[in-house]
Amino acid sequence: MENNYKMVAKTFFGFEEILAKELQMLGAQNVEQGVRMVSFKGDKGFMYKANLALRTALKILKPIYFFKANNEQALYKGISGVNWSKLIGANQTFVIDTTVHSEYFNHSEFVSQKCKDAIVDQFRERTGQRPSIDKVHPDLRINIHIDKDQVSVALDTSGNALNQRGYRTATNIAPINEVLAAGILLLSGWDGQGDFLDPMCGSGTFLAEAAMIACNIPANINRKEFAFEKWNDWDNDLFDSISDSLLKRVREFHYTIKGYDKAPSAVQKAKDNIKNANLDDYISIEEKNFFDTEKSSEGKLHVVFNPPYDERLDIHMEEFYKNIGDTLKKNYPGTNAWMITANLEALKYVGLKPSRKIKLFNAGLEARLVKYEMYAGSKRTKFASPVRPEGSSEVTNDSAE
Repeated sequence: MENNYKMVAKTFFGFEEILAKELQMLGAQNVEQGVRMVSFKGDKGFMYKANLALRTALKILKPIYFFKANNEQALYKGISGVNWSKLIGANQTFVIDTTVHSEYFNHSEFVSQKCKDAIVDQFRERTGQRPSIDKVHPDLRINIHIDKDQVSVALDTSGNALNQRGYRTATNIAPINEVLAAGILLLSGWDGQGDFLDPMCGSGTFLAEAAMIACNIPANINRKEFAFEKWNDWDNDLFDSISDSLLKRVREFHYTIKGYDKAPSAVQKAKDNIKNANLDDYISIEEKNFFDTEKSSEGKLHVVFNPPYDERLDIHMEEFYKNIGDTLKKNYPGTNAWMITANLEALKYVGLKPSRKIKLFNAGLEARLVKYEMYAGSKRTKFASPVRPEGSSEVTNDSAE
């Protein structure tokens, strides 16, 4: 059996705990949380599985070498310490991605260039030939991370970031990142055991991710390529075996997943994306203005959405967010509603008191994921269970103080 080795899964701020849980559920060993990352151990098959199945990982890196460097000569020497011919041929291509947090190195581009020089010089000295740089579709993607004088060299097993699932070909203005959407759904407690609604669905990302979670469909099963498929030790049979084993765990879904959007163009884009993901059997999308809708089922309803804010759409913020609160309060009893917004001022106008607030980042903007619990009757009366006057059927919700 192949020995396990350390890997690092990169993620967004705030998702470290749920990513660690995902890894543990998949069978990873030595899972440890960091900042925007989780480290773990596994073998080659598990590397394939992590890339296919993880919903909240942006990249899976395989560290291969560590050394100290506080100047460019030490950096060059350290990179030269790797036998690169075991990883790439002289007629192949590579690219280097660099992250720097160091007083000794100020520019990531300079570090990338110096590391590139060390690699190609090694090939020239040994073979008289050298691999080329390809920033778009390289045979090998190398990750360099420098923290103070600690240099980590890793292979990027994923290639393009793992939010690029492969199903979203049509998007609207500022679509939500697929990994961010999946993380929000998991933070909200969505498990597929009830009905789901995205009342402002845009290009359908929350809908697709919600269906894949509900049915336990691997997040990246529709993706066309991973970086490890170009490696010298690529094992197609093992990959197919891992894919098949994951697909055998797909489960049935007995509830509804619905999306609304008032823009006909958004509805069509969402339908196209859902079809691309082979999820149209689970999801229905309608052209509706959320403010004109009401809850359509008696059971519990899980609502998650990403309302537009001033940077994305020309809206009257105060009125728009007040309408969100009014619609939830009047028309959606028995609902847990979660929304993310980077317009922190706008939350004041919803008129409802959130039961939870979680700090996240959306496209680099500080955001809040908030939860509103809609009760049939006020929250106070729900737990006090008083005797209600005969014939009373008022639906309310506690407002913000």
